[in-house]
Amino acid sequence: MASGGKRRIVGVVISIVVLVLAGGTAAGVWWVTREPEDLPPRAGEVPIERPLTPAQQLVADAGDPAACAVTFTGDGAPVDPMLQSQNGLYAGLPIPAQEGRVFAGWYSSEADAAAFTVAARVNGADPVVCVDQQVELFAGWKTPDENLAEDAQIPILMYHQFTANPDGESGWLRGNYAYIGDFEAQMDHIATTGFYLPTWDELSAFIDGRLFLPARSVIITDDDADQTWFDLAVPVIDRYELLSTSFMITAYRQDPPPSMFVLRRSHTHDMHQAGDNGKGRMVNWTAEEIAADLNASAEVLGVREVIAYPFGHYNDTSKQGVALAGFEMARTIEPGYVGIGTDKLALPVVRIDYGMGLDSLIARIG
Repeated sequence: MASGGKRRIVGVVISIVVLVLAGGTAAGVWWVTREPEDLPPRAGEVPIERPLTPAQQLVADAGDPAACAVTFTGDGAPVDPMLQSQNGLYAGLPIPAQEGRVFAGWYSSEADAAAFTVAARVNGADPVVCVDQQVELFAGWKTPDENLAEDAQIPILMYHQFTANPDGESGWLRGNYAYIGDFEAQMDHIATTGFYLPTWDELSAFIDGRLFLPARSVIITDDDADQTWFDLAVPVIDRYELLSTSFMITAYRQDPPPSMFVLRRSHTHDMHQAGDNGKGRMVNWTAEEIAADLNASAEVLGVREVIAYPFGHYNDTSKQGVALAGFEMARTIEPGYVGIGTDKLALPVVRIDYGMGLDSLIARIG
């Protein structure tokens, strides 16, 4: 006999005994013995109030139909749920740490976490999608040896301006203008061939050796927030839903994010011009002056995380100023890839210029 049938028989027997010995009413006996999952409620029965789970309570307290409670499962997973919004991307997902292990990300199922399925890995590049305002994420882990064996070398793509003219623009900045047709082909390649798009906090943890990133990862950035970025490139970013970063000179423009897939980060407040020796202010000013400028930029953008050095100019004093302002990373224009142990205040790039089509991109990032 099935266990459910046994429970029903026991419940009937107990009910009869209670009726005989206590003279209670049928409703009273039912209250004592009924199993909600097996039997329907009777008329007049007082419903049992059950406390909300932590995730349910988090959603209830938020009072927002777009609120979503994220619960975490697996070794090292946070105990408490985290509130997210279904109107945006995941924000601030935790990166747990364990001695002798490397965190390999959050996944949409336990099976995907065990298999390290890149397509099912969830991070700040992904929209929040919940069922009944809740979602569960599963932790994946690798060993330090597995992390080293992956030998991931992360490219940070650097774009500047864009043009709709296949023949490009004229003038000395001609090389800065990527043809939008090439850009669209490149973004299609990234979106459809299995690339992972790390967030900046993930890149930092990867550099420290605390986080595993798949070898097929890429970060997309734009310098200067030129109007052609807004007019030509952002619609492509939006269409393919690719996380990107726009390094903005906040003294020149302070536009709100043009898409939820575009992060605004600092290209300084007002250091994108020459100093006394013809080089950028970043290598002319003191660390305190640099920090003051970056503080002004951070106030506008609401975040301190990563900056892009104007003109790529930097030195030890520049690094001191960046750190003094509370920024963890800085991106150069020096060619190269980010690996475990890379200097966080001298991140290299893969520069994309006019005339570099899809084949050029594939040659550089796979």
